[in-house]
Amino acid sequence: MKFEETYLKGRGAQINPPNPYDQYIYDSNPAVHLDPDEQLRTEYIDVHPKTMLNKVTSPDIPLDWSLNPYQGCEHGCVYCYARNTHTYWGYSAGTDFEQKILVKKNAAELVEAKIKSANWKAAPLMLSGNTDCYQPIEKKLEITRSILEVMWKYRHPVGIITKNSLILRDLDLLKQLAQNNLVHVAISVTTLDEDLRRKLEPRTASVQNRLFTIEKLSNHGIPVNVMFAPVIPSLNDHEVFKVAEWTSKLGARSMGYTMVRLNGDVGVIFEDWLRKNFPDRADKVVNKIKANHGGQVNDSQFGRRMQGEGNYAEIFKRQYQLAKKKFFEGRETPPYNLELHQQMKNPQLSLF
Repeated sequence: MKFEETYLKGRGAQINPPNPYDQYIYDSNPAVHLDPDEQLRTEYIDVHPKTMLNKVTSPDIPLDWSLNPYQGCEHGCVYCYARNTHTYWGYSAGTDFEQKILVKKNAAELVEAKIKSANWKAAPLMLSGNTDCYQPIEKKLEITRSILEVMWKYRHPVGIITKNSLILRDLDLLKQLAQNNLVHVAISVTTLDEDLRRKLEPRTASVQNRLFTIEKLSNHGIPVNVMFAPVIPSLNDHEVFKVAEWTSKLGARSMGYTMVRLNGDVGVIFEDWLRKNFPDRADKVVNKIKANHGGQVNDSQFGRRMQGEGNYAEIFKRQYQLAKKKFFEGRETPPYNLELHQQMKNPQLSLF
């Protein structure tokens, strides 16, 4: 069977590794049995959580709380660390992650109940700590928008990270939040090469739309940070200066990066994808990733996992620092306003 006949076009993962918690074995090569329509079909499954806010305990993450309106992500980024969380729901980290999306329609209600409680102290919430809050189904369901409406209602600070231009739909709310220093937005820019983007992140916003989003948000006073992430040796690492240059010209205020790490089933999924799309350099890429993580493709150690270690990691870090100094020096992101929310809950505080 030819490669073209078995490749799942429009999906990142090309395999469905077995769920380690499940007694059943999934079809590891779904493309063989699916017609083109089935390959792209997505199932949306309602779930009913009792809480939405997750306490962040990692020192690598800048905010204290995260929330995810969706589990699983149709964007299909093949390297996504969140794939491993899908196994906890009884699904595979492979194609299941992209095709079985768990939807939390009561998210805004739960968030509102939490932040208006008497013992809640304002702290920035991070939308998309795990999966993208602006993935395609958000256009119809508007769960993320309803959460932002709650944020504005209670003047509560929020951070957002996304790679989808759908965020521009909520420009009205973002402008109000930004005027009161209640929002920071991070736009993920993995590459400026549209052909690579289609392979790595098949159902995300195009490079052009992502750059337009940065410019549009910035022009309306919304602080934008660019995440050059993940850095994948011999695939996109050479783009660090170009990404810094272009995004700074469009108004981004800062830039960060993370080094690719392939924990759990992501390692199997990514290497399968890599050998199908870039067979000429697959070994080189894998070996460089291992060089960043002590001889392994994965690393879970706090303080080290995001940027890696070793010679290559240090060389890239210096390149990044030079790019940041050249294109972002002197730019600042205003701190979150934590006082407005307390005043909303305690109007008498404004009298003092």
